[in-house]
Amino acid sequence: MIINCFRYLNFTSLYQIEILTLREYALRVRAFQLQQIDKEYRMYKQAWLNHQVTLTKEQGKKQVPIYRRFKDFFDYEKHLKEVSKPKILNDKMKRLADLAKQVNSKKEVPYGG
Repeated sequence: MIINCFRYLNFTSLYQIEILTLREYALRVRAFQLQQIDKEYRMYKQAWLNHQVTLTKEQGKKQVPIYRRFKDFFDYEKHLKEVSKPKILNDKMKRLADLAKQVNSKKEVPYGG
């Protein structure tokens, strides 16, 4: 466990590990494993994209690239616009936002008192 904390979980002191609960350790290991899957996904996606960009189609008697311009392959501006659109909240998200607003507006009471 100690070696894993230093090697994979970016701990820098033994004290941090000594105060770690088993539940927190298990959650951190799970998060690390998910991060690794995300990294692997990005590598495979990059390999797939590298292949896609080299695809050709037959035009008459010769082969021509399917994507003549980078924008044909990836429209950066279009993706930026999609992300910039206001998010539409469904009813459940609206109720949760209202609840969070109510909780956050109440005066905080310090622990133990």
